[in-house]
Amino acid sequence: MSVRAKIRLYVEQSLGPGQSVPLSREQAHYLFGVMRQVVGGAVLLFNGRDGEWQAGIAEAGKRGGLLICEAQTAPLQMPPDLWLLFAPIKKTRTDFIVEKAAELGAARICPVQTAFTNAERIRQDRLQAHAVEAAEQCGGTFVPEVAGLQRLDTLLSDWPEDRHLIFADEALVGAKAALEAAPKADEWAILIGPEGGFDPSERARLHDLPFVTPISLGPRILRADTAAVAALTLFQATRGDWE
Repeated sequence: MSVRAKIRLYVEQSLGPGQSVPLSREQAHYLFGVMRQVVGGAVLLFNGRDGEWQAGIAEAGKRGGLLICEAQTAPLQMPPDLWLLFAPIKKTRTDFIVEKAAELGAARICPVQTAFTNAERIRQDRLQAHAVEAAEQCGGTFVPEVAGLQRLDTLLSDWPEDRHLIFADEALVGAKAALEAAPKADEWAILIGPEGGFDPSERARLHDLPFVTPISLGPRILRADTAAVAALTLFQATRGDWE
């Protein structure tokens, strides 16, 4: 195999020795028009299932191209079984949350509608594309699914009993100790509230649920996008794959 490639690309196709991977028009434009790659060059590919593979460029054109897998460069590395639930906010800040969740190792990203959520709809396809781009940039071999927008009360009513939920409550103090004291679990979720916080009835319900551990994220009230990064970082350092 030649020198390790630097460009990474997410593809849907299966990857393996000698596997051919045709490129879409958009992928061809990126590789050959933007990145100026040519036949004989190399690209790193991943699909969220088969790890990372280095592939050679066999054909290059304006509307398509063909890559051939040469060798695996990294195995599939799965993140912890961790969901991030968050209330969508302004467009660019919602994009930021999705990107950082993918970088920090969330397995699933779930936008939720709360009483004080400003956004009534999301562009699921656009947010999924941001998750893909984040995985391409950070060297990940797994891309988290971005789910459709759901009402928080509906989601809680049908909550899987084995998944423990960490609820970031700005009214509390003591984050690290609360998380370390949470019950042992293999399946986790983190819930970040909207700008303006949770409705009192939502907060009361969350405190009453047996699968919920409320935590604080420090003495200052954080913006929603900052809170998501802080909570994910705290989890990964305490219960996740940074231990």
